[in-house]
Amino acid sequence: MEKKAMLIRSGESFMVNVITQKLEEAGYDVLPADITVAAVNAQQKETDILVFYLGDFVSEASELLVYLKDLCTEEDKLLILLGNPVELATVEETIPGALVAARFERPLDVKKIIDEMDRLVSVNDENARKKTILLVDDDDTFLKTVKGWLSSVYRVSIVTSGAQAMMYIADNRPDLILLDYDMPVTTGPQVLEMIRSETKVDSIPVIFLTGKGDKESVMKVLALKPDGYLLKSADKATLLKSLEDFFEKKKYEQLHEMQK
Repeated sequence: MEKKAMLIRSGESFMVNVITQKLEEAGYDVLPADITVAAVNAQQKETDILVFYLGDFVSEASELLVYLKDLCTEEDKLLILLGNPVELATVEETIPGALVAARFERPLDVKKIIDEMDRLVSVNDENARKKTILLVDDDDTFLKTVKGWLSSVYRVSIVTSGAQAMMYIADNRPDLILLDYDMPVTTGPQVLEMIRSETKVDSIPVIFLTGKGDKESVMKVLALKPDGYLLKSADKATLLKSLEDFFEKKKYEQLHEMQK
């Protein structure tokens, strides 16, 4: 299991050097990066673990924060934040909590940080063998909840708009898209229409997430011919069972096609 981590920091300091030393002693290849988009971009393909050592600079680092948000959304990077409560809160005004893999407040316990990183590396390695799901919804709380429910079984990426969904599938091919039917700006039906009009991605299965379960609303959703629909009010067990049934059905259909 390869252990690499990017350490994003503003120059060197005693604590930065301690963290670097302890990570290297724990078997990590540490990739230092300055607090610029260019520096992070230059090495971001080398690792999925980004450790961000915060400072009072974060209030003026909006460009970097937006870039890190996009990396976590589109490239499934695991972001670990290290800082004081004010710095953490400032970062999370731009990067939703659902996209942050872990956060640690100062004073830092480096052993706990490394233990959590080891866990994330292990989970990430395991996730590489899981079915991938793109979850599209504008509700941060809903995203965080459902991602937590599904992550033990599936590799889940999240985006908060139709535009982000289209950007994601331009470079990634999830096994399934769970798409909120009612979204502002670009609605679920509009996103589905765009997906079906692009020949490179038109075969990606799409299941709508809807908050309305009455017959008229369901018929309206199904008229758009998605691969299914799920109620947003479904509990964890119901959601997991529905997805298990969906993937079993897809597997059967693929096997049936192969036998023709």
